[in-house]
Amino acid sequence: MDTDNEGKNEKAFKSFGKRVDRFLEELDEAGERLRKEFEEKFEELTEAGERLKKEANDKERWKEVEGSLKKAGDELAQAFKAAFRKRQS
Repeated sequence: MDTDNEGKNEKAFKSFGKRVDRFLEELDEAGERLRKEFEEKFEELTEAGERLKKEANDKERWKEVEGSLKKAGDELAQAFKAAFRKRQS
């Protein structure tokens, strides 16, 4: 009977070892998939951040352009007023 128990125990440990090995392989595969997903998400977020930064800079630049155009328009209006005032005089 001791021999039967030893054989059963060996089979049980062998089976358990195989299951642990399979679990570790699956765990490694899952970890690799998660790492790839993380890298992809990180890259997407980095690109989105760069786009937002560029858009913010563009908005600032357009605000400057808008301000300059408004100033130029005001100066042009003043020049027309001055030109017409001189004509009337």
